[in-house]
Amino acid sequence: MTASSTENSDLFYGAASSFGTIGVTTLLEIQLIESKTYVELTHYPVSSILDAQDRINDAIKDKSVDYLDGMMFARDKGVICSGRLTNTPNSGVPIQRFTRPTDPWFYLHISRYIAKHNTAFTEAVPIVDYLFRYDRGGFWVARYAYRYFLTPFNRITRFLLDYFMHTRVMYHALHQSGLSNMYIIQDVAIPYPKAEEFMGYLDTNFKQYPIWLCPLKQSGKKTSTHALQISKTTQALPETMLNFGVWGPGPTSRQDFVDWNRTFEHKVQELGGQKWLYAQTYYSEEEFYQIYKRQSYDELRKKYGAEYLPSVYDKVKVDFEKEQRAIRDSWKLWIWTLFWNIWPFAGLYGVWKSLLGGDYLLPKGERVVKEKVT
Repeated sequence: MTASSTENSDLFYGAASSFGTIGVTTLLEIQLIESKTYVELTHYPVSSILDAQDRINDAIKDKSVDYLDGMMFARDKGVICSGRLTNTPNSGVPIQRFTRPTDPWFYLHISRYIAKHNTAFTEAVPIVDYLFRYDRGGFWVARYAYRYFLTPFNRITRFLLDYFMHTRVMYHALHQSGLSNMYIIQDVAIPYPKAEEFMGYLDTNFKQYPIWLCPLKQSGKKTSTHALQISKTTQALPETMLNFGVWGPGPTSRQDFVDWNRTFEHKVQELGGQKWLYAQTYYSEEEFYQIYKRQSYDELRKKYGAEYLPSVYDKVKVDFEKEQRAIRDSWKLWIWTLFWNIWPFAGLYGVWKSLLGGDYLLPKGERVVKEKVT
């Protein structure tokens, strides 16, 4: 099937964020913009989530801004980063890179500056370094690996372990080890008027920083959403929302971990927000389809012959009760689960699987290709 905004438009909009439950996309035609050599990036310190929203709104109004996101390092300290593509940075603007092993991790570079300054600063970041600025360190979650393995977290250890500190490698190790069941990884969109309340909730109940910020604007059909377009939500979402990236250690007890995530999901729903379904989902099936309308989704799957594929809920759910029943019914599984929870077996297994996979070698190869292309 070929789909576009004018041809099979229901499939075109419906397949977005359907997680392969409508079909498999084999060919894409996309629009491009001309690349330039640098992103001239200005970092604006902010003192609250409300201050961050004001700065975001100012940047949105500025038509020269091509890129925009931010981080909160505490409830009263953060930064909004706005960038513009350019081939020639303004005079006096320093060049800063983030992809080499000797370069700083992006979030550390910014946090160290705003810890000492309250004024904005600008730097020119090569385009590849900008687009992959969060790759080394996986935003900041790699620091938890250092904590897990009781490894000093400093410039020397980050340099020595650089090949292992790229997002692809870390996520491979995270899922192979099973430690994804101990670390909270959630992205949610919150309406602007509720952002301050949600920030307070995170400060009290999550207590991990940084928190990633990203302004969102709905695109495509007005009746659709970015999170799961085929299953339109039961509530009308505003055109603009604020994304919060909530990533960090959770409760060590599996029951407490599940309870925390369920409470978190309910808070997002209470505030009129929506979560991205790439993250583990703890809704019951009934709760899930109270949020996402099932009828239009099922009708689309039937129309295009996709009913034999797993549903979205089947692909994103965490069935905690099934997990517990399996452990209760099998003493071997019970012993294996007990063994798996002994530090640091799970983490070492994840590292071993990453080594076997060879993913840690890919960043080096990518750098060689980039240099040849340049």
